[in-house]
Amino acid sequence: MSKIRLSTDDIKHITLFESLTGAKVKDFLNEGHDMCFLVNTGEMGLAIGKKGSNVEKVRKALSKNVLIFEYNADEEQFIKNLFTPVEVHGLSIAKTSGGTSAVVEISREDRNRAIGAGGNRIKAIKTLAKRHCDIEDLNLRAI
Repeated sequence: MSKIRLSTDDIKHITLFESLTGAKVKDFLNEGHDMCFLVNTGEMGLAIGKKGSNVEKVRKALSKNVLIFEYNADEEQFIKNLFTPVEVHGLSIAKTSGGTSAVVEISREDRNRAIGAGGNRIKAIKTLAKRHCDIEDLNLRAI
């Protein structure tokens, strides 16, 4: 697992998120127009709120797009959680001499949703997979 360094601004964003949602943040990424929050296991519903009310409060307060992911100690489940709401049809994780790699199979129709506007969502997913599972190479395969 990579060492996580957060700036003072990052900590302020986390504190705001936690105060508005009640969910505890395990990790945070500021990816340009997107702010990505990784919440503890079982706190996704709390983070989103009834009919998305909590996430909408955070979006308005930060004036940015907000992505929320749920942590899981199980490596495979964690990777699947990173792609939610996109359905993962297959996942293979392999350890090689060059590090750990993962191939995630999704439907062709969900490819754009998994990647996100400008590739920001997949970039955040790859960063979180690296930080929390030491996955050096994560690839999508549309089926």
